[in-house]
Amino acid sequence: MIRVLLADDEELIRAALAVLLDLERDIEVVAQARDGRSAIESALRHRPDVAVMDLEMPVLDGMQAAAELERVRPECATVILTGRGRPVHMAAALRAGARAFVVKGAPASTLADVIRRVHEGGRYVDPVLAAEALTIPASPLTERETEVLQLTGDGLDVGGVAARLHLARGTVRNLLISVRLKLDAVSSHDAARIARDAGWIR
Repeated sequence: MIRVLLADDEELIRAALAVLLDLERDIEVVAQARDGRSAIESALRHRPDVAVMDLEMPVLDGMQAAAELERVRPECATVILTGRGRPVHMAAALRAGARAFVVKGAPASTLADVIRRVHEGGRYVDPVLAAEALTIPASPLTERETEVLQLTGDGLDVGGVAARLHLARGTVRNLLISVRLKLDAVSSHDAARIARDAGWIR
């Protein structure tokens, strides 16, 4: 039996997935969690083979939880399940350590097949998102500029970004000026919108 942990803050979705997966003869849902931190705790307690986690959850989101799970229990494969299927989310999830990225609109049989695939060491990405990812133009931003812009887009001010990245405020301001010039943006928030629409940040 493949032991599965389900993590989703929407109880109805989580319960429906549990029922559907329990119909599979080789899959057993051994634990459920409503946020990323609880998912990590449940994984350590119940030792699942596969963790299926929603992208957007409280406390720790799916990507943060995937990265933490990769660190504390790397033998547990993570599948990210999301209603917000965009190439940038898929790429970030895979970088965080997830083995698969599945859109919530996919058939239930797809999720079961993906669980089997990652349990055997394979990977899976939504084919539509994978095709879209090939058409995303290259970002003109450096890795550090992208990081600063992502945090700005998440709502942090210059001081918050500086504290998070252990940078001087002046450095953060200079990076944001560079970003605005490269993207021909009127403000940092406009730059974040442009980058998000282009698929360069989440």
